[in-house]
Amino acid sequence: MSENFILNHKYQHLFFDLDRTLWDFEKSALETFSDMFRLFDLKQVGIPSCQEFFTHYSHHNEQLWDMYRDGKIEKELLRDLRFALTLKDFGVENQQLATDIGTFYVEESPRKVNLFPHCHETLEYLRPKYNLHLITNGFSEVQEIKLKSSKLDVFFEEVITSEEAGVKKPNPQIFRYAFSRTGAQAGNSLMIGDDVMVDIVGAQQVGMDQVLFDPHHKHNPMLASFHINDLLELTALL
Repeated sequence: MSENFILNHKYQHLFFDLDRTLWDFEKSALETFSDMFRLFDLKQVGIPSCQEFFTHYSHHNEQLWDMYRDGKIEKELLRDLRFALTLKDFGVENQQLATDIGTFYVEESPRKVNLFPHCHETLEYLRPKYNLHLITNGFSEVQEIKLKSSKLDVFFEEVITSEEAGVKKPNPQIFRYAFSRTGAQAGNSLMIGDDVMVDIVGAQQVGMDQVLFDPHHKHNPMLASFHINDLLELTALL
């Protein structure tokens, strides 16, 4: 009996992460920053280039998201503070500008549709065979726009957000909440995500198998139940 036959009969529910797993977050963000840099004329306030602005932003955004996941700050603070801190790195202290570009980013970035290669093709293959769901830490209203603008919404039966669950990945409670919403169980479910600590360890804590999506070949394949570099590899695995 082949491994694929066993896997096809073991799993009934596939849970996907969205950002950096299906949605190419960095590519969409960079396109938005390019528009932002031009529309707000950021060079005139002392920011040398869009790339430098994005690099500084990414540093602050990552740190603040860690705090947000740990429940140390609210999303409203995160939205503006990441841009205020970035502007401050370049000697610009302008709260109104930080608020304006923060609003622009949240409204525009989910409409810059950039998916990883073979995303739709893979989901088309999986949809008739499994119950497909999403588990995301992203802001509910932003993720909804992303799903609709990319036409990914048609593939998923349930979209579980951290705001609805009241906790964020990797907290085991968000996975238990997802099971209660979908009727799934850890033993017949598979988590597919790019973040080792958030998606993989989170799923491991509830006894759920995992697929680590690693398009840039950064991680040890032994960290998860399965390891892929291209979404299309899921069609061979499942």
